[in-house]
Order: sequence, then C-alpha cells, then structure tokens
Amino acid sequence: MSLLLYMHPLSSFCHKVLIALYENDTPFEPRMVRLDDEASREDFRKVWPILRFPVLRDEARGRTVPESSIIIEYLALHYPGRTALLPADPQAALEVRERDRFFDLYLHVPTQKIITDRLRPEDGHDPVGVAQARAQLRTAYALVEQDMRERTWATGDTFTMADCATAPPLFYSDWAEPLDDFPHLAAYRRRLMERPSFARALREAEPYLQYVPKA
Repeated sequence: MSLLLYMHPLSSFCHKVLIALYENDTPFEPRMVRLDDEASREDFRKVWPILRFPVLRDEARGRTVPESSIIIEYLALHYPGRTALLPADPQAALEVRERDRFFDLYLHVPTQKIITDRLRPEDGHDPVGVAQARAQLRTAYALVEQDMRERTWATGDTFTMADCATAPPLFYSDWAEPLDDFPHLAAYRRRLMERPSFARALREAEPYLQYVPKA
C-alpha cells in the first residue's frame, strides 16, 4: 500500500482527511496512533517528530505530508478521483481555501478547546478560555448560518474541501455549543452527517465516541 495515514478515529482533523479519501475511494492503509502508548508514540515520532496527526506517508513518492488541508490538496494533485474537492477555477479554489481556513480556525479550534477542557482535572480547568471559545463559536455559527440560507454546501452547490473541513467540527461542536438557534446550520450539519464519506468515518469512530465528554 503506497499511502499510509497516521491518525486516530476520534480526531476531527483526521476525519477531515478520511472524508476526502472516502469521497474518491482512494486506497490507503490507516495507521492508528496512540499518544498515550509509548511504543505507538515513538513509532509515530520517527515519521513526524511534531507528534500531531493526521500525517500522510506516500511510500511511492517518498513524501511525508502533514496537516489536513495540505494532505487533501496533495491527494487532489497526485491521486485525483471522481470528486474534485478543489475547483480548477483559481477564484473558486481561493474561496474554498478561505472557507477551509475559516472552519479550521473558528470551528475546529474553539470546539477542541471546550471539549478538551472537560478532560482536565478539577484544578486545571480554564473557564475564561472556554467562555472565549464559546463566544467565538457562536460568532462563527452566525456567519455560517447566514451563508447556509441559500447554499447546499459550504461554497455553493458542489461538495468541496471546505465541506471536508466543516463536517467534523460541526459534529463535535453541537456537543460543545448547541446549534439550537441556528436552523440552517443545523440542517447543513444533518446533510454532512448523511454524506456517505462522513457517515463512514463516524461509523468507524463510534466505538471510541464514548470517551468524548458531551457535557
């Protein structure tokens, strides 16, 4: 197998890459990383010393590719499939990249802040940081809610890398800051969860979801 994906089934950034792989039935071998296991951690360190996943290793090309957005673009360049996740038109591609960064920075990051804070010991919580993350999420929700009044997917009628980016944090962010006041965003979340590529990633994550604190 030429492509090895170093990942964990609970990671939202790993889900983002899995969606792209499953959209195009791209063959790959998943390599589960457990950072709490010394042997697994040290094996991963040899591939990527930063110890952050996902990381794609392309054995055929001798390339190690970190970071979810870069991995998706690498796949589009070297392993294209039936679903073009990045438009050929430069302006349309720029819009997809802008949405991708928006979702990573303003949905992914604050959602992780809120949920990981729940895993901290009682004397290690960060209530100020969590309140800031909640406020940022609601601001992002409001902006996306406005967009989704007239869109099926993140940038229009076509599923793109931007949707790969928003599906995982929207799945988890509803546990962090519910979408009750954002009906169009909630409907978009349902469409994303029904997308076969993301539904498959969620099925694979299901045995591990019990370890994610919902409140």
